[in-house]
Amino acid sequence: MTSDVPAVLSAVRLLERIARDWPEPVASGVLIEELGLNRSTCYNILGTLQRAGWTTSRDGWSLGPRLLAMARLSEDWMTEIVQQELDALSRQIRFIAFAVQPQGKGAYSVLAKGDRGKGVRITVGVGDTFPFSAPAIMRAFHAWSDPAEVTRLVEQFGVEEFTSATVTAPGTLRAVLDHTRERGWAESIREYDLGQSGVAAPVFDAQGRVCMVVCSLAFASELNESNVDHYGELIRECGLRITERTGGAAKTAD
Repeated sequence: MTSDVPAVLSAVRLLERIARDWPEPVASGVLIEELGLNRSTCYNILGTLQRAGWTTSRDGWSLGPRLLAMARLSEDWMTEIVQQELDALSRQIRFIAFAVQPQGKGAYSVLAKGDRGKGVRITVGVGDTFPFSAPAIMRAFHAWSDPAEVTRLVEQFGVEEFTSATVTAPGTLRAVLDHTRERGWAESIREYDLGQSGVAAPVFDAQGRVCMVVCSLAFASELNESNVDHYGELIRECGLRITERTGGAAKTAD
């Protein structure tokens, strides 16, 4: 049997850690401390990766141009899968279905949508952004995060009281996040806008981290307490299908 090559394994770990915060750079000290690497070894590997175009150094370490060029091929493939699932989901629920990814750490941007409904309805556009504390989206992203990291992000970006129904109290928010993790999807009934409601569910990457969130929005007269469980399960199943088709590893409640 063959065994792992330590330097190669360390290079993989470095790239995965840098990718986790991309496009924001990661400081050398963070990489050394979190990965438990020897300082000299870490710099040697990063330098080799930089010369190969797989990393770049400016105010910290980021993914390099050659690696990103290769990743675009897989991004096209993943985007096609996401689009297929969103179109199918939108036909099923007759509301808009869309996917968002983090834009930095303080917002989320729409990367794809399926809009198969008819008549007057709520819709979004590709490239539209939502703030950090948009209720359903935030909960779907961070219900599986370390509680200390969630606390730090909440302190940094705040939890906006969009309506009188928005959950903002720290203890209640923690309970809502726990409930989201237990059932696998998040809801926002009149919390972002009194006239609308939303549901959202995570998509996991190969390391079991939430990399994307699938969402749907509708008028509160169409999506509310009487049927949110039904739509929430459909959104959750869509997120799990995307996870499975893209090689992700879904996390369940502890």
